[in-house]
Amino acid sequence: MLKPGEHLQPDPPERPVGELVAQLIDEGKAYARAEVGVAKAVAAAKGKALAVPAGLLLVALLVAQAALTVLAVATFALLQWAIGTVLAGLLTFLVFTAIAGGLAWAARQRLRNLL
Repeated sequence: MLKPGEHLQPDPPERPVGELVAQLIDEGKAYARAEVGVAKAVAAAKGKALAVPAGLLLVALLVAQAALTVLAVATFALLQWAIGTVLAGLLTFLVFTAIAGGLAWAARQRLRNLL
C-alpha cells in the first residue's frame, strides 16, 4: 500500500549529458573487454579439444611416411632382382617422383578451382 505523500516525491535531478556519455563509454569498454574475454576462453577450450586429434594426426602422418618408405625400398628390391641395382634405383626414383608430381598437380588444380 502506498504511504501518504509517497507519490508526491520530487524527481531525481537530471544528470549532465557529459556524465551520461562518460558512463556510456565506460560501460561500452567494460562490455568489449568481457566479449574479448569470452572469445579467448572459447578459443582456449577449442585449442585444448583439438590437441589430442592433432597429435594423433601427426603420428598417423609419421606412420604413413614409414609405410611409403618401406614400399619404395620393396619396389627397389624387387626391381634390383630383375634389372640390376643402378636401373632399379633410377626406375624406383622415377616412379615415386611421378606419383608425387601427379599428386602435386592434382592439388594445384583443385586450388585453382577454389580460387
